[in-house]
Amino acid sequence: MAWYAVHTRSRHEGKAWLGLTHKSINTFLPLIEVWSKRKDRRKRIQLPMFPGYLFVELPVVDNAVRLEILKTHGVVKILGKPRGAEPIPVPDEKIDAIKRLIESKVEIQHYTYPRVGEGARITDGPFRGIEGVVIRTDLKKDLFVVSIDILQRSVAIEIKGFQIEKL
Repeated sequence: MAWYAVHTRSRHEGKAWLGLTHKSINTFLPLIEVWSKRKDRRKRIQLPMFPGYLFVELPVVDNAVRLEILKTHGVVKILGKPRGAEPIPVPDEKIDAIKRLIESKVEIQHYTYPRVGEGARITDGPFRGIEGVVIRTDLKKDLFVVSIDILQRSVAIEIKGFQIEKL
């Protein structure tokens, strides 16, 4: 049996997992614990490791099985080759590695650094809340140069990776 990645609607991973499980399809939704970003309090919550995706284990992928998966609430498509061709299986080693990572209870953090030319918001320091455009990055040194327009003048500042988020 092979594992396949299933793309879900935004924030519908849990509903899709539940629907597929009720159809007796072996489903794997890797969840990680993170600190919530609420302003009034902090608590640990569980979020999908891969937002918008989950994995299903199928013995065969024929049209009937594909249709049954696609009719599940929240499911968008099974990842594969373009134009509705055969879905591409995820190697078992990758699934095992994800399971070991989840079971290890090590703290996992998602960092989606902005690329050069993308918009960014400064989240820490004296410029907190200001938005600008990344003009240069040095990921080895964890440095970003962000251009900020103030009164129709552009100012570039260097900041660390933990002080910036992608817009």
